[in-house]
Amino acid sequence: MDVILTGSIAYDYLMRFPGRFVDYFIKEQMHQVSLSFLVDEMTKHWGGNAANIAYTLALLGLRPHLMGTVGQDFADYRHWLNSVGVDTSTVRQIDDVFTASFFVNTDLDNNQIASFYTGAMEFARYYPIAEAYDGKPDLVVISPNDPQAMVNLAKECRENNIRFLYDPSQQVPRLDGEALREGIRGAYMMVVNAYEAEIISQKTKLSLDDMRRQIDILVITHGKEGSHIYLDDEIIEVEAFPPDEIKDPTGVGDAYRAGLIFGMSHNLPFKLAGELGAVCATYALEQVGTQSHHFTVAQLIERFRTHFEDDGLLDAVLTT
Repeated sequence: MDVILTGSIAYDYLMRFPGRFVDYFIKEQMHQVSLSFLVDEMTKHWGGNAANIAYTLALLGLRPHLMGTVGQDFADYRHWLNSVGVDTSTVRQIDDVFTASFFVNTDLDNNQIASFYTGAMEFARYYPIAEAYDGKPDLVVISPNDPQAMVNLAKECRENNIRFLYDPSQQVPRLDGEALREGIRGAYMMVVNAYEAEIISQKTKLSLDDMRRQIDILVITHGKEGSHIYLDDEIIEVEAFPPDEIKDPTGVGDAYRAGLIFGMSHNLPFKLAGELGAVCATYALEQVGTQSHHFTVAQLIERFRTHFEDDGLLDAVLTT
C-alpha cells in the first residue's frame, strides 16, 4: 500500500507531574484558572502525529511518505527518519522558522495537559499533495496539522478521488464545526478517541449514527478499554493489549493507527487490524517518547499471539 502521511512533524517535550491534575481544579473557580505544575522530569523526543505514525509503519516494513512542513532545525530529525525507513522526500523545509514543538505534562493518572507551537507547520496550508507526490496514492492520512491545511487536503482528496483517513484528534478543539464536517465529508475512515468523538458531535451536530452513515469505517478508541470499529451495521470490539509496564501514554494513538493501517495494507479482517494496532499502542505505552519503541514484525506477531488469536493469518505477513 502506497501511503502518504500528512500532518505534524515536531519535537516533543515530555514532562511528568508527580500528582493528579484533578486535585488542583476548583469547580467554582474554573472561570479564572491560574495554575503552575512543578515537574520532576523533562525529556525531548522526535514527535508529531504524522511522523509518529510513519515511524511505526516503517518498523512494520512499509515505506510511508511523510508529508509536512518543517523548519531550519530539521536536519538531525530527517536523518533519523530516513535511517528507519521513512521517505522524507515529501517533507518541505522552511528555512526561516523552527520546526513545530509539542509540550505535554502527564500526571499520575496519565491525564495530560498539552500545548503545541505551530512553527513551520503554519506553512502546510500552502503545500498540496500534487506538489509533493507524482501519482495517486492508495491512502492519504490527514492527521493533526495546520487547520487550514487539513481542510485543503481533504478537499484535494475528494476532488481527485483519493481515499483518505481523517484523523483530526488533537486539532478537534481548534477546528470549528464546518471544518470538521468538511473533513468528514468523503472520508473513507475516521479515527478519534471517545472524548474527541463527543466534541465533534457537539460541534457538527452529527450523532454517532450520522457519522457512521457518512464514513465507511469509523474507529473510536477508548484508552485502556480498547477500541470500537464501526463497519456497516457491525460494531467490532477490540481489546487493549496488556502492557508489561506503563511509562508514558504520549504517541499511543499514533502507534495504534500505524498498526491498523498495516493490517489494512495486508487486507486483514478489521478486527485483526485493530488488534495489531492495540499491540503497537502497547509498545509505545511502555516507553517514554513517541518513537522510542522497537520491534521486528516477527517479534510483534510473537507477542500478538500471547493474547490474541489470528488463526495463522499473520503467517502470510512474515513472507511479504
